[in-house]
Amino acid sequence: MLRSNLSPLLPALALLLRITTARAAEPLQVRTEGARFVGATGCKSSSCHGGAGEKRSQFITWTRQDFHARGYAILTNARSQRIAETLGVATANTSSRCTVCHSPFQAVTPARRIATANPTEGVSCESCHGAAEPWLRGHTRKDWTYATRIGAGMRDLKSFYVRANTCVACHQNLDADIAAAGHPDLIFEMDRQTMAQPKHWRDPEGSAVRAWLVGQAVALRETSWKLAQNPAGNEQTLAQWQGLVWLLAKVTASESSLLPVELPQTNGDQGGFTRTQQQADALARRAAQQNFAGPFARRILIELTETGPEFAPPTIAPRETLFRRAERLLLAVEALDDEEKVLSEHVSILRGDLRSAADFDSAQFAAHLARLRDALPSRKR
Repeated sequence: MLRSNLSPLLPALALLLRITTARAAEPLQVRTEGARFVGATGCKSSSCHGGAGEKRSQFITWTRQDFHARGYAILTNARSQRIAETLGVATANTSSRCTVCHSPFQAVTPARRIATANPTEGVSCESCHGAAEPWLRGHTRKDWTYATRIGAGMRDLKSFYVRANTCVACHQNLDADIAAAGHPDLIFEMDRQTMAQPKHWRDPEGSAVRAWLVGQAVALRETSWKLAQNPAGNEQTLAQWQGLVWLLAKVTASESSLLPVELPQTNGDQGGFTRTQQQADALARRAAQQNFAGPFARRILIELTETGPEFAPPTIAPRETLFRRAERLLLAVEALDDEEKVLSEHVSILRGDLRSAADFDSAQFAAHLARLRDALPSRKR
């Protein structure tokens, strides 16, 4: 009697058993607080990331080709020393204001560094992937899924939102006195900067537009946050903010699928900066999940190349503001252009217009942008 009553349930029980068994096979996520850093030497074995082949040469690519590996060394050259002297610090390679980005391990307490983690190894593997102690031994196991690795503490760099957050602080934020001391200007643009970096990974096909948009939204969030803390502060940050908010207001106004970024009516309003910060973060989070295949890039490209009149007289915007808008606009054109052989000459001309903010001729830029607009194949048809 009992057997006959259970018979209809047997298939369901078997399915439950298979699910339970599958879950049991998934290793426990072992994220730990205060995980320690092991250093790049933990990755350089020839059987891991220091060997030959596409999936074995990441360490070699980093050490030989990636400028991040030379982050600490840059702090020891003459230019860095002059910047340090101007700032009133002893040496660039010992000042936390410099090493926080150029040599991140120096900001890690000794208790969180295994002996192999050399503080002078520059921007290395764990600067991007996270402290490796909890996941180093297990991340190559076949029964570890990507979710298991992330659960163990590896940073989810497949997410463009997480990736942008990992990079933006050191590639966008620059204190005014450091800039005045001679540090090069910082402009975060995730798509093109990623392309310039020797890759040791693969991105999904057609993800360049997503990388560009998420990166620009995160850059706007960061500059908005900085200005919200001190609205009357850094003029250079304000000019960069004006370029970014103008660009993303144009982009989101032309595409209903995007969360909006509104162009404020006035500048210098702390509450306005905070609202823009929130809007930019929401845009970045949503855009990281969206697929921008098809005509999206071409529509945005056409929309942006129609903005030439905003750079031509009688515009009353300050030259620095117009320069920063043009700067972000050109980065957008480069990211969105899928006809590089057609537009490369025009892009080069526009790049020449942006050699210097002090010498920027907005009317000339407007004329050159109009020529690029007319060269777009979609406008000729």
